[in-house]
Amino acid sequence: MSIVAAFAVPHPPVIVPAVGHGREREASATIAAYEEVARRIAALTPDTIVISSPHSVMYTDYLHVSPGADARGDLSQFDAAGERVDLPYDTEFVRELCRRAQDAGIAAGTEGERDASLDHATMVPLHFILERYQDFSLVRMGLSGLGPMAHYRMGQQVAATAEALGRRVVYVASGDLSHKASEASSYGFAPEGPEFDEMIGHVFSTGDFLPLLTVDPGMAERAAECGLRSFQIMAGALDRTPVSAELLSLEAPFGIGYGTAAFLPTGPAGSDDSRDFGEQYLAWHEADMERRHAAEDGYVALARATVEGFVRDGREPELAGADGLLARLDGTTRGELERTRAGAFVSIKENGELRGCIGTIAPTCADLAEEIRDNAVSACSRDPRFPPITPDELGDLVISVDVLGEAEPVSDLSRLDPARYGVIVTDGGRRGLLLPDLDGVDTVEDQVRIAARKGGIDLGSNRWTLERFEVVRHT
Repeated sequence: MSIVAAFAVPHPPVIVPAVGHGREREASATIAAYEEVARRIAALTPDTIVISSPHSVMYTDYLHVSPGADARGDLSQFDAAGERVDLPYDTEFVRELCRRAQDAGIAAGTEGERDASLDHATMVPLHFILERYQDFSLVRMGLSGLGPMAHYRMGQQVAATAEALGRRVVYVASGDLSHKASEASSYGFAPEGPEFDEMIGHVFSTGDFLPLLTVDPGMAERAAECGLRSFQIMAGALDRTPVSAELLSLEAPFGIGYGTAAFLPTGPAGSDDSRDFGEQYLAWHEADMERRHAAEDGYVALARATVEGFVRDGREPELAGADGLLARLDGTTRGELERTRAGAFVSIKENGELRGCIGTIAPTCADLAEEIRDNAVSACSRDPRFPPITPDELGDLVISVDVLGEAEPVSDLSRLDPARYGVIVTDGGRRGLLLPDLDGVDTVEDQVRIAARKGGIDLGSNRWTLERFEVVRHT
């Protein structure tokens, strides 16, 4: 057997009556859809239910699968300790899944679990499922900071494991949609919130999973989404399998998007009417990166050539000479870089996630070309938050260069604007800097708090001072 069905579900604890105390009625469409999901699962009689959860163990570069024999948890953190789950884990499935993932080169396994208790994004689906069906074992996995294809390929291994072990498996992708779908949300509103939810609604109603892999990471972050990577694993579990797709509910009663959908295989994997979304994504990704590289200006081209040269050769590339980095640039850009002295930051992202960012507040080199080169080397190899970039990653990097204007002191927060100005917080010998116009940094208070944290500065000390600066961002 293999994947007999897959379901995408939200996980608001409030829809559990013991938590909601009546407020669950505000999400009646979601509850009705959940009851339908539970009814269908009971009719399918799966041996194993695999749940991916955004609130299980999560690492930047590793997909965690829960170890052990027993799956236990409750909703005591929501004052509903009576809502308890005690199920067996499918230990054979977990062992085989982890073996296959590692053989496929996916960073996944059972290491690093500090708290074995089930999280609420697992507990809420189980609350509804167990009301109808109890004769199954569980597999739980978390998400990661890895890219779309890592999650998709992990789903492929789920399907392969089910096939190898002869299990009837239902896949449950737990995940809320945007947390900023309307002004009713305690997280605030962002225009990207309803845009993201509309996109997911289309995916859930059509079974066209490609947008799950190609969605702009910046848009998803601004929408404050929750379940995207969970849905990517689900898509991989249905790889090359023709499915019927049904959107059971889509609502945002508390300003947070809740989507529920059912996907039923209508034929075996590899059928003529199936679609290989993984291959489609790889073709799209290659074309997208080529487009991005072609659109880069000379500043970013210099940073990219530096990163590629350093990562491949292990030494800082030369700027001058016939074979130097500057010789690859047009005369106008080369002249600007050689005439200008300024601080600069080089930021590197991979799959929408920060991969390195190092810079200088004020000029430290003879010219801007040298400033960018030195900071590009540091960003790809010396950012203490990340391991050095490897040659295999070079084709997936998105690089930007921020050239800093002169910093000026400000007397109060009213003179800041996180979309226009970067901020420097100083307390004695400590300094924390944050660039402007960053995804997820929407208020002055957030900007100052994050900058202070980066500098190890206590904002309660009343000794700190503020400066602001503008940047020219090259992308």
